[in-house]
Amino acid sequence: MKTIKCMMDHLYWANARILDALEESETKNKDLLKLVRHVAVAERVWLSRLQGKGSAQYSLWEEAEDLTAIRTMFEENAAQYRVYIEGLEESELDEMIDYANQSGVPFRTSVRDILSQVLLHGQYHRGQINRALRIESAEPVQVDYITFARL
Repeated sequence: MKTIKCMMDHLYWANARILDALEESETKNKDLLKLVRHVAVAERVWLSRLQGKGSAQYSLWEEAEDLTAIRTMFEENAAQYRVYIEGLEESELDEMIDYANQSGVPFRTSVRDILSQVLLHGQYHRGQINRALRIESAEPVQVDYITFARL
């Protein structure tokens, strides 16, 4: 649990840093905004599944106009994940969760694997966002775990 909590703290930190970098860049790149929104919505989708709720109401790939709404979603996600993780016992990590993906296909996945997915999915897309910032001649931001661990 200690590792998962620490990795989740990194996720919250990295999300905030990537949003700051996007704001500083003043990018108008709709694909980039759509990608960062996708990360926030995907976190919410997985949290809903962990909480035993449906996720069909969430659209993973909508256009995004404004980083303020995305920042709010990340902050709400972080608050809800903190509550979820604080109530989670080590023995529950291997509990299986039944859910349907966004296309309605049923799956069964452990809590541990779902949390790992949330952590790795965000890191993957933050790398894409940083690369796009570099292409736009903006400054990418350091979001590596080791940078966080050194704080």
